Amino acid sequence: MSVRIITDSGSDCLQGDHPQLDVLPLSVGFGTTTYQADVELSRERFYELLVEGDEFPTTGQVNPYAFSQAIERAQAAGEDVVILALSAKLSGTHQSACTAAAEASDVTEVYVVDTKSVTVGEHILVDYALRLLDEGKSAAEIAGAVEAVVDRVVVVGLLDTLEYLKRGGRISAAAGTVGELLSIKPVITIDNGEVAVLGKARGSKNGRNLLRQQVKAAGGIDFSMPVMLGYSGLSDKLLRKYLDDCRSVWEDRIAEEDIPVLMVGATIGTHVGPGAIALAFFKSA
Repeated sequence: MSVRIITDSGSDCLQGDHPQLDVLPLSVGFGTTTYQADVELSRERFYELLVEGDEFPTTGQVNPYAFSQAIERAQAAGEDVVILALSAKLSGTHQSACTAAAEASDVTEVYVVDTKSVTVGEHILVDYALRLLDEGKSAAEIAGAVEAVVDRVVVVGLLDTLEYLKRGGRISAAAGTVGELLSIKPVITIDNGEVAVLGKARGSKNGRNLLRQQVKAAGGIDFSMPVMLGYSGLSDKLLRKYLDDCRSVWEDRIAEEDIPVLMVGATIGTHVGPGAIALAFFKSA
């Protein structure tokens, strides 16, 4: 039976990336105006509003109705469904998916997977699911295989500024001000579905060195599985510097131009601001 993969825009996948993929948008609010991410508000325009505007944006989860509608469309086409949702510890979107799946008819099968990740980390799990779909795997096989590798996903990111974490109340104003004065670049990860700080570096170069060290600490990258880079903001300049600094990680394994790169969307961009870079990969089994 044909399989439909459904994810949310927290994965930074785009509708149209694959014919069997549906991407449901989270909402992004600036003041009294609310947009559907990547549908009514492009990523480029989001960062323009983020930098130029006085109001800090808010994000809203995908609701159960949106998932129910997507499931019904798939079932009407005779498709089994696998839903890959952003971390249950970061958003209520996963619970919305579970609610919709529980209420769905039993015409076809519906599975929900907590990716325990977001943006590039969630994206590579979707990529893996689509690879399995293209190989002819069933929905049950895809859901089981993805669940089996969720804990192998490593996400590391380098923030350019603490300003947006401060504005969003994620850190104290005093800590944010000190960090900016000292040019501290926090290195973050997703640990068991939650954002965690791995370390703090003085300056961008030291921050990029910390990212490289985290790759080594994970035992390296499994290049037989999807890998992805991401950047926030309108420029990938810092990401290109990271690639230059870390050529030893890629050399003889994958051509730099073959590494997928995406612009991080509003779900994470709201909290990290422009100028962040991120890497997601599967560590060796």
